[in-house]
Amino acid sequence: MTTTVSVQLYSVRDAIAEDLPGAVARLAEIGFTNVEPYGFAERVDEYERAFAASGISAPSGHAPVIDSDEPDLYFDAAVRLGIGTVIDPFVPTERWQAADEIAKTADRVNELAVRAATFGLAFGYHNHNWELANQVDGRPALLGFVDRLDSAVVLEIDTFWSSVGGVDTPELLRGLGDRVRFIHVKDGALSDDTSLQQPAGKGAIDVAGVLAAAPDAVRVVEFDAYSGDVFDGIAESFAWLKEHDA
Repeated sequence: MTTTVSVQLYSVRDAIAEDLPGAVARLAEIGFTNVEPYGFAERVDEYERAFAASGISAPSGHAPVIDSDEPDLYFDAAVRLGIGTVIDPFVPTERWQAADEIAKTADRVNELAVRAATFGLAFGYHNHNWELANQVDGRPALLGFVDRLDSAVVLEIDTFWSSVGGVDTPELLRGLGDRVRFIHVKDGALSDDTSLQQPAGKGAIDVAGVLAAAPDAVRVVEFDAYSGDVFDGIAESFAWLKEHDA
């Protein structure tokens, strides 16, 4: 495995809420050297200490920047933590159903990418299922959004949610090409019931095909939910990637 592997800290949000440094340390013990934090602007001091203590880096981080009146708060925090790419993980489904609303979101993302660049950062967007399931002019809404984006904008494709959204995710990744800098690696049933998620290689997602279609993207392991011990599930996904991601 030569590609960069990370883990979205939302997967262990309960452990983060109780003991942030301890949760990060447990992920480092599994073998991760990279994580993708969320809520980092609100706990930047704690994240900074935890990363230093465990030797962890954060190539990317999630933050609700698109609808924020103070995006610089997130960009300042990202710089402190060494986060190179700030990614907004959520715009609700009602804003992905008409071309004019999608255009507004894309224009806002383009503006934020320009602002992020003044901090030495990249800016991007992460999908759920509705950006693919919602059709605008006969195409998945996400594709119309991408058409309007500046080339500097980064895409992080959540390969579980795109699959649940009804598209062939390897084909989607090949079409988007090197715009995709990060992918969320998840598995499980093709269902929006996140309790059915499983470690990589144990569900219905074509994880091997996903990896092959985005050979240079950072792999970000994530569970929205997990019926067992989530650290065990993360460890299984990490081991599967080490064995199967050539």
